[in-house]
Amino acid sequence: STYAGNRHNVGAMVIDELARRTGTSLKAHKARAAAGQARLGLLPGGVPGPAVILAVPSSYMNESGGPVKALMSFFSIPAERLIVIHDELDIDAGVVRLKSGGGEGGHNGLRSISTSLGTKDYVRVRVGIGRPPGRMDPADYVLRDFGPAERKELPFLLDVAADAAEAVVIEGLLGAQQRFHSPV
Repeated sequence: STYAGNRHNVGAMVIDELARRTGTSLKAHKARAAAGQARLGLLPGGVPGPAVILAVPSSYMNESGGPVKALMSFFSIPAERLIVIHDELDIDAGVVRLKSGGGEGGHNGLRSISTSLGTKDYVRVRVGIGRPPGRMDPADYVLRDFGPAERKELPFLLDVAADAAEAVVIEGLLGAQQRFHSPV
């Protein structure tokens, strides 16, 4: 099925959703990533939003930094314009949170990006996957496929995370946080 895939892949699934919304196909790039240019979101009057590069590193997760840095350098993107979409154990499953900077919370993909860029000051769209049940090792948990109940919720979660990424691009981080962090 479309959502075959494990929790650690949820960031790539959100990029796929953004590519689908914008009619963008991601093509192999020499930076060891699949990438495509798109206009994200809609401005007032239905005008397409700003130009962005949608990309998924084709490296291992814990080596994401190299491809991210190479793409940013190729497209002349400064760190403060980078938005990383990633799975987050410290947030309840199905919840999306936004932040800039801060620690990596044990996420090796984020650690690799911070190390390669020499900064932690980039925006993160944190897609909550919750904590592993019982005593399961978090490393095993993130690589497990979503269960049947989670798979039912997954399209909704990907939709919210894609909306949040669009909001950061259109409204900026603070505006997006106010919208996505306020209790529903």
